[in-house]
Amino acid sequence: MSSRLRRTVIAASVAVISALSLAGCALQPAASFVPAVKAGSIKPIAGLPADASVVVTSKNFTEQIILGKIAVLALTAAGFHATDMTNVPGSEAVRQLMLNDGADVTYEYTGTAWLTYLGHTAGIADQQQQYEAVKKADATNGLTWLPETPMNDTYAFATAAATAKKLGVSTLSDIATLPVSERTFCVESEFNSRPDGFRPMLKKYGLELGGSGANAVPAKNVKILDTGTVYTATAHGKCNFGEVFTTDGRIGSLNLTVLADDQHFFPAYNGAPVVNTRKLQEYPQIASVLNAISPKLTNEALIALNRKVDVEGEDPGTVASDWLIDEGFLKK
Repeated sequence: MSSRLRRTVIAASVAVISALSLAGCALQPAASFVPAVKAGSIKPIAGLPADASVVVTSKNFTEQIILGKIAVLALTAAGFHATDMTNVPGSEAVRQLMLNDGADVTYEYTGTAWLTYLGHTAGIADQQQQYEAVKKADATNGLTWLPETPMNDTYAFATAAATAKKLGVSTLSDIATLPVSERTFCVESEFNSRPDGFRPMLKKYGLELGGSGANAVPAKNVKILDTGTVYTATAHGKCNFGEVFTTDGRIGSLNLTVLADDQHFFPAYNGAPVVNTRKLQEYPQIASVLNAISPKLTNEALIALNRKVDVEGEDPGTVASDWLIDEGFLKK
């Protein structure tokens, strides 16, 4: 998965303007392809007005695009005119579309909303508590959080399987027991400055970025890389520990081992459908369509779906369609 906030404030503002322009002109971003499908267990809603419409948006990384396509396909099968506005650059751009009636449905992560949009400085490790807190807070913003999925796409650190065996590590706490020279990390730039990011994580586990003491992680031990490069660099031994996202398909394909967050530093990032409250009041059937799908969106399911795109090169729309068909929600 790509970074949750890959743009600066200026870049995000430009993206918002661009996205809103697309909405106003009835255009769609690139990669708006979705295959033609037929209703399966999701059937056309009886009595739904012929002009019932909904706009689905997503951020511009693999997992988000797949989730957006799933919503587009499912709502189309239910009888809505579903506009595909997935693949919008930047978290803030998507947030503004949802707040300003430019879009009606998206999938969002509880931790992202809590820390980035709602301005809290620390996440809530308990997944249900984090969800309930975000749901309550965003209700005042005109957004309704439908029940969360089992999928928790949080941060983690991984190491090559051979490195884990050589160093004898299986948890983040184990890193503090290693010689300073073995505490080498690959992280992306944003993670280096997040309130749930690198420095606070090291502190939680008794380590300090910089310095020269027994608990030090020297600056020279840290490589700042692009997200995709972190995975390959870690797998190839350029660093012992790389920042990853727990539902990324590249973890398995590169034979990486995820270290347990045994002191529960990282907050919950459960994905959930978020719907514009006014749109949901107009068409409450949106909830029943998306709620039927949510229990199937597990970590294992998203890892497999993400891998099909990121590793095997398949189109996100096709991947979403095939999964909905395999689960019986749609038919070919």
